[in-house]
Amino acid sequence: MAEEQNLTFWDHLEDLRWMLIRTIAAVFVFAIVGFIAMPYLYEEYVMGPTTSDFFLYKYLCIITSRIPFIPDFCDDNFNVEIVNINLASQFFRHMTTSFWFALIMTFPYLAYEIWKFINPALYANEKSKVRTAFIFGTGMFFLGCILGYTVIFPVTFRFLSTYQLSPDIKNQISLDSYMDNFLMLIFIMGVMFELPLASWLASKLGLLTRAFFRKYRRHAVIVLLFVSALITPSGDPFTLMIVFFPLYILYELSYFLVEPEQPIEEEETEDEDTGLSLDKI
Repeated sequence: MAEEQNLTFWDHLEDLRWMLIRTIAAVFVFAIVGFIAMPYLYEEYVMGPTTSDFFLYKYLCIITSRIPFIPDFCDDNFNVEIVNINLASQFFRHMTTSFWFALIMTFPYLAYEIWKFINPALYANEKSKVRTAFIFGTGMFFLGCILGYTVIFPVTFRFLSTYQLSPDIKNQISLDSYMDNFLMLIFIMGVMFELPLASWLASKLGLLTRAFFRKYRRHAVIVLLFVSALITPSGDPFTLMIVFFPLYILYELSYFLVEPEQPIEEEETEDEDTGLSLDKI
C-alpha cells in the first residue's frame, strides 16, 4: 500500500511550494552558468551548422555524392553569414538562449523533484515502474534533442540556406530567424521522443492497447509524414525521410511498450438442470 504520511492539504501544498522554489533556484543557477558560457557555446556549437566544417556534413557528403536528387553536402566552401538586423537582438538572444540552456540542463533534476513529490502517494509495486518511466523519459528527451541538433536542424538549414528561386536573390539570414528554427527543431524532437513514454502511461491507465497501434498503423504513417513535413519546411524527400524514420521507429517502440489487449474469455453458461440428478423415490 501507499505510504500513509497523515499529511494535510496544506502540508502537501507546502511540499509543492518548496519543490517549485528548489526547481526555480536550479534553473536560475544554470541560467547564470549558461549566460557566462554562452559566447563560447555559440561559437563552438550553435553556429556549427553554418560552415562546412560541421561534422555531419562530411558524412552526408559520402551519401549525397552517390545518390541523385538530394541536396549536395560536398561543398567545402559552404559558409552562411548570420546577420543581426535589430539593435537589441544579440542581447536578448543571449538572455533567452541562457534560459533554454538552463531548462535543458535542469530537466533531469525537475524529473527527480516530481518523482520525490509523488513518491509517498505510490504503492510499493508502482514506485519502481514510475522511477523507470522518469529515467526513460529523461533519456529519450535528451536523445531527441541530440538528434535534432546533429541531424534534423543541420540538414534542414543546409537545404534552406542554399535553395535559390533565382540567382538574383541573395539570402541574408537573420539571427532571430536562425535561432527560432534552431530552438524549435531541437525542442520539437525532444518532445516527440516522449511518445513512447506517453503511450506507456496511457496504457497503464487503460486508454491504449497494442490493438490500437495495429489497427491504425497505416493511418499513423500518413500522420507522421504530415508531422515530418511540418517539422521540416524544406519539403524535399531526403529531409522529410530523415525526420519521418525516427518518428516511425518511436511509433513501433510505443507498440512494444504498451500492454497487450486482454483476451476475452467466453463465459460458459451451464444449464442448471443438466447438473442436477433426480433422486428416485
